[in-house]
Amino acid sequence: MDKEVDTTARALLHKAAESNAFIREEVDAALGHMVRHCTPARCINAFLDGGLSHLSAAVRKCAAQHLADLLERVGVARLLSGGKDVTDRILPAVVKLALDSSPEPRSFGRRMLVFLSSHRDFDSLLEKNIPTKDLSAARKAVSGLKAKGQGQGQGLGETPQTPASLPGSGTARASTLQRKLPKPTIAPSPTTTTATPTNTATTTPREPNCKYSSKPQGPIIEDKFEYIRQLTVLLESKDFRERIKGLDQLVADCQHNPSMVIRSLFPVFDLFRDRLLESNRKVNLYALEALQGMVRLLKDNLSGVLNHLVPAIVDNHLNSKNRAVYSAATGALCELVLNLDNSLLLEPFCFKARVLSGQAKVDLIEKSW
Repeated sequence: MDKEVDTTARALLHKAAESNAFIREEVDAALGHMVRHCTPARCINAFLDGGLSHLSAAVRKCAAQHLADLLERVGVARLLSGGKDVTDRILPAVVKLALDSSPEPRSFGRRMLVFLSSHRDFDSLLEKNIPTKDLSAARKAVSGLKAKGQGQGQGLGETPQTPASLPGSGTARASTLQRKLPKPTIAPSPTTTTATPTNTATTTPREPNCKYSSKPQGPIIEDKFEYIRQLTVLLESKDFRERIKGLDQLVADCQHNPSMVIRSLFPVFDLFRDRLLESNRKVNLYALEALQGMVRLLKDNLSGVLNHLVPAIVDNHLNSKNRAVYSAATGALCELVLNLDNSLLLEPFCFKARVLSGQAKVDLIEKSW
């Protein structure tokens, strides 16, 4: 299907301007399937080529809506740090949408622009890729929308007037990311021999050291772009304490706002995986312990990210000489085995077991049984 994406997208987008509501609904459904099942880079280029410059506002709106969903699935880090064929095209296209004359495409464009602005190199990329005549308008739009979104807890752009708008558009409320969570308490874990590696008969994976209230601490965010943007700010902060705070927040949202985490699964777990892979051992340990609670809450909803999550746990921590990190890593694997359909774990576990050595290989083979 990838070879036919460009042609298919053009044909479908052309039909988005039809007056027949049934045809528009079917077009929307077909484009949604294309976004979910085709190569993201090809889909992005198809929308950029086939819809964003169309004379019909309905076509531009349809292309912008599905492009917004696609950008969210891919994540800002991959979009602006990837190949030039995507990175060099996406910013000019989004800025053009953000300045569109029609309110519906403009709303999606502004949401995407604010979403992309969370990237650490956003300003330099903006200068590099945006013509001088549009640069000041783009910067002004970003700063204004950030202030509006954070200060008033409202949507980042005009509210689309059709039901096909992004979930939460124009109605985004104050994010759970802005609430203050209780400080996690660290309690010693009980000693037991269950789910214990063969060489640590008296040590068990520790319970996550995050204890959350059973009630939400504030209003729950409904806008996915704003949610991901604010979570990105925390989890990519230069201060490790802020990154730990972001991990606390993610676990709390898995408990109090799981639908948002599931809808934002790929970009959220791209951010989370980076915390597993970073060099700060305190953050690694905190992330591994937080993951145990997240697995218990999300269960099989994590199936889509297992091929990225399991290697991040196994490659970096299952052979760790740090006792606490090793224990937390085995604990995370145990929680996966206990809470997910084991058939989902068979492929990533077996693949990693083939290339591992030492105690990590033994542990993973035991979990696979």
